Amino acid sequence: MPYRKTPLVTGSIYHIFTKSIAGFKIFNSDSDFERIIKAKVFYSTENPPCKFSLFLKEKNTSKTNNSIKGYYQHKENKNKIVRIIAYCIMPTHIHLILEQLKDGAISHFLNLILKSYSKYFNLKYKRKGPLWEGRFKNILIDSDEYFLHLSRYIHLNPTSASLVERPENWKFSSYQEYTGGMKENRGICSFSECMDMGASSYKRFVEDNIDYQKTLGRIKHLLLE
Repeated sequence: MPYRKTPLVTGSIYHIFTKSIAGFKIFNSDSDFERIIKAKVFYSTENPPCKFSLFLKEKNTSKTNNSIKGYYQHKENKNKIVRIIAYCIMPTHIHLILEQLKDGAISHFLNLILKSYSKYFNLKYKRKGPLWEGRFKNILIDSDEYFLHLSRYIHLNPTSASLVERPENWKFSSYQEYTGGMKENRGICSFSECMDMGASSYKRFVEDNIDYQKTLGRIKHLLLE
């Protein structure tokens, strides 16, 4: 991962954004999306028990649910290097809101998950070469208000791109965790310290802005043409 002119500060929260080369579609199936989501959970802790590919191989070949339980036990590991606060995985790019818990952790974390996914993608789709466009972008989140509006923007990405009509219909973001709609034990985000808004209020806050954000997206697209 290239050297950053302004180091990321431990204890601070950042919006992290990275995208594929030339807008190339790098998530093509549910399994692709799930792969990157599980990778970021796996590598969010210090000294993972093994390589991620080996971990998945052992989990998938298990004849019992022990491996699945082990996955969530690893997810709850207290020895975190980053705190995952929010995310949205789009077909060509990734949005994350992360708190850095150890020096250099965000860069290390991104390096691991992006390299892991590149190897998986190139093998699966018989491709060679880099997958991601240069270094990731980061913006410091310096207020709860900024966090609130940014999380809404991230969670509305799929509706703005007309991938789904409602944000809760996009399975590959943290929106359902925020609104209490997560039916399975896949909740991986920790956001209660960043907002004091309840699930129903947050849902209204986000969904009241669907049409406005779609309009902004169309205007931005026209300006870039």
